[in-house]
Amino acid sequence: MSEKTVAGQSIRNWNGKPYHSLDYMLKQTFGEKVYKVTLNGGMSCPNRDGKLGSRGCIFCSAGGSGDFAADPTFSITDQIDSQIEMLRAKRPIHKYIAYFQAYTNTYAPVVYLRKIFSEAIRHPSVVALSIGTRPDCIGDEVLALLDELNQIKPVWIELGLQTIHERTAAYIRRGYPLSCFEETVHRLRSHGIQVIVHTILGLPGESDADILGTMDYLNGRDIQGIKLQLLHVLRGTDLADDYLAGKFHVYEREEYLNLLIECLEHLDPSIVIHRMTGDGPADLLIAPLWASRKREVLNLLHHEMKIRGNWQGRQFRHQTV
Repeated sequence: MSEKTVAGQSIRNWNGKPYHSLDYMLKQTFGEKVYKVTLNGGMSCPNRDGKLGSRGCIFCSAGGSGDFAADPTFSITDQIDSQIEMLRAKRPIHKYIAYFQAYTNTYAPVVYLRKIFSEAIRHPSVVALSIGTRPDCIGDEVLALLDELNQIKPVWIELGLQTIHERTAAYIRRGYPLSCFEETVHRLRSHGIQVIVHTILGLPGESDADILGTMDYLNGRDIQGIKLQLLHVLRGTDLADDYLAGKFHVYEREEYLNLLIECLEHLDPSIVIHRMTGDGPADLLIAPLWASRKREVLNLLHHEMKIRGNWQGRQFRHQTV
């Protein structure tokens, strides 16, 4: 990270970006550009198999947030190799992160998890293992496995928090209390495992102040990364039914950019930004349609932050937990 002075004000940047980007962190850690390969372990979710519910979280498509993941009928090695082949045809890449994305990726017997995670982490082109899951699906045996794998290569656990507000959590059918998230973060960090938190900006009923409250809360937790996901309305979800019934609105692009800049300014500059918008599958996306132009959105964000003199952490204040 470097600093420059504009109009007497010190402005932080990370290789030219006004926020602590994942790209910056990966180059600092691994010495070169690193890409993710998205994997499908063929798992389910307690919100879908009847343990907690059968319809999933209200915003989740039938693909369980893994609409861009590889074909689950392939072995893990074949999933990795097939994606590496496609990526290398476009650009010179040598290092990859194995990302288990679809559904809840610790929701299976430990013997099965050991098999697929070990296969992924031992792949010669993989430098880290990233696992998307829920905080209520990491028991002691799973934690012990993650600790073991973390001794081989870095393990990141991506936890779907979405919001700290219990009324919203009930609406989206998250299925666990905030205390569960806090305890799981503590347990993971006690083993030195990095934690990345998924949040959604624009959930029905949440004000900008509510969203900034989630950012401030996360500043006080021992997390290493965050995903700031724009709310997408996807075909076939219960959220889509509410949207089409006129029960809430989605952000216009300018609204979202203003909120996103505010979130970044509130966030601790040590927290790595893993995502800032997201792009739902074109055949499923109902709204907002401007979100499909992801590169355009990011370019506008960089432009606006530059001309306004914004950067991650400008409004951050250290706090005691």
